[in-house]
Amino acid sequence: MGLFNKIKKAITNPYLFIPYLGGRGYLNWLPDDIYLKATYRSRMHKKLNLKNPITFNEKLQWLKINDRKPEYTQMVDKYEVRKYIEEQIGEEYLIPLLGIYDTFEEIEFDKLPNQFVLKCTHDSGGLVICKDKSTLNIEEAKEKINKSMNRNYYYNYREWPYKNVKPRIVCEQYMVDESGYELKDYKIFCFNGVPKMLYIVRDREMNTSADFFDTEFKHIPVKQIHENTTQNTKKPKALDKMLELSEKLSKGIRHIRVDFYEIDGKIYFGELTFYHLSGFEEFTPNKYDDIFGNWLKL
Repeated sequence: MGLFNKIKKAITNPYLFIPYLGGRGYLNWLPDDIYLKATYRSRMHKKLNLKNPITFNEKLQWLKINDRKPEYTQMVDKYEVRKYIEEQIGEEYLIPLLGIYDTFEEIEFDKLPNQFVLKCTHDSGGLVICKDKSTLNIEEAKEKINKSMNRNYYYNYREWPYKNVKPRIVCEQYMVDESGYELKDYKIFCFNGVPKMLYIVRDREMNTSADFFDTEFKHIPVKQIHENTTQNTKKPKALDKMLELSEKLSKGIRHIRVDFYEIDGKIYFGELTFYHLSGFEEFTPNKYDDIFGNWLKL
């Protein structure tokens, strides 16, 4: 789309300015409900019903405002959540930690292994994957990490648990699965402690694809953002154990997505997510927005 058409579209639909302004911090002063309604209108092209939410995406917006337990902050903090996982299911499910830093300048790269991963504790996107330290552009890595360190991710889409997470940098061991080049994400949607759906994301660095499966590993013909894979996705060896662990981690919570990785049948914890895609991505076919919404009891 040309620049003229983009400007014309924005003028005829002022809501399109919301994500742009919000992502740059210009709308931090707006109350959460007003900001979410405007963003929902912009992204989903319809009004957000917060009084009587029906769909999954609507209910995620309701949860952002109405379900704010203090422990959620620890659960999304990429460093503090390690203590939570150790207490709930055991440290054997944690990816080995190489370091924790308050600033980029504290990182002693000469003491790190040839491969490692840097990520920020308080956001989504502040990630540097180093596969070969000799080719790592440290200045580019610094710019990316510091950009994340200087923002409060909460203000992007008002995901409350991130608001008070202390910005730090975590360094973890670099891991790959049987593919030899990636870690597939196994994301389990849980509702009041009951796993309902598995979402597998693969090839993040190339041609990302994602597929939904039920807990019996039957493929579900629905997509969000990414196309379904053209490859045959194999059932993870440890799926039953993943489902068991996700039950423990989601007990007593209306909805949470529990993410795992699997390497040679061994499970590693990924993250806990309260708002899948922040509740701003359509399902195709759209009926699954209602199906997921029916599972989420407010």
